[in-house]
Amino acid sequence: MADPLDIRWDLEDGRWSAERAHRWYAEQPWPAGANFVPSTASNQFEMWQADTWDPKTIDRELGWAAGIGFNVMRVYLHDMLWSADAKGFEHRMDEYLAIAGKHGIKTIFVLFDCVWDPYPKTGPQKEPVPGVHNSRWVQSPHVDLQKDSGRYIELKPYVSAVLSRFKDDSRVFAWDLMNEPGNPVPQYEDNWRQEDREAAHLALLNLFFDWGREINPSQPLTAGVWVQVGRRTHPVAPLDKVMLERSDIITFHTYEPLPEAKTAVAWLKKAGRPIVCTEYMSRGSGSTFETIMPFFREENVGAINWGLVSGRSQTIYPWSSWENPCKEEPNPWFHDLFRKDGTPFSADEITLIRKITGAGR
Repeated sequence: MADPLDIRWDLEDGRWSAERAHRWYAEQPWPAGANFVPSTASNQFEMWQADTWDPKTIDRELGWAAGIGFNVMRVYLHDMLWSADAKGFEHRMDEYLAIAGKHGIKTIFVLFDCVWDPYPKTGPQKEPVPGVHNSRWVQSPHVDLQKDSGRYIELKPYVSAVLSRFKDDSRVFAWDLMNEPGNPVPQYEDNWRQEDREAAHLALLNLFFDWGREINPSQPLTAGVWVQVGRRTHPVAPLDKVMLERSDIITFHTYEPLPEAKTAVAWLKKAGRPIVCTEYMSRGSGSTFETIMPFFREENVGAINWGLVSGRSQTIYPWSSWENPCKEEPNPWFHDLFRKDGTPFSADEITLIRKITGAGR
């Protein structure tokens, strides 16, 4: 398969050597887990702000995750949380890590996100739109800042402070610098040409890697490729090039069936680095635990699915619910594993996951 760009798979340029990355990965148990937001939170603000901070729910739900052998959660932060209350935010991050660590769970923190609402506001959040997938999730940073390159430096104190605070914390698995750069998010009107969006995200992504290297954390830095991984045509190929050439470990997203997942992994192995899938599992599109998770385990590719407990993020509903809101609970659920009372959507899935992770032994 031809590469979509002349990707320099062996480029180091300040990043970890492949040998160091493999040595680090060999010291970890096989990474299995979920993207996590507690069921009581609709977005990053409701998870982390003091008024809606809910450690009891976090503790309970991470206990369910640990019970099926999950050992890594991927959790989103937000620059505006730090700007509004740096001390409190970092304290709550530490409290979260203590809870997760108690359950034997490490965390991939996501510093910035290019998906969903481009106009985030701190404070009380609007109620979720009934029947709509992830209706209150917010981008980071605000789109006005994304559009103004003269303001990018305003984000550096947040990156530097958070990485410095936790740079040697063994409870942190990795730093995911920017989620899905270049995502056009057609559900929102932001009056931005796609080529300008991609150029801005490319500049930001390079800055985030630069700033991260200045801190030099003991955990790997990464950003995950997500568009048509392993295929010839890449709409955001320059972004993929940066993510693949500058990440310490290779991360990617796939919501496609097994043949496409196999293609992606085969292509990404060219990097010669550990691979972790940081988003997968959308039952309606053929990406299921039954098909994908055993393959990832066989290939020693980390498996981080989207969603743990059904709640205010409403990711049991499919992406198409933005156009056609669901009137009732879908069958199957799109994402997520558990109901709020801890009962699983599918007992068979839980049995399979426990078998693969070894939690059933």
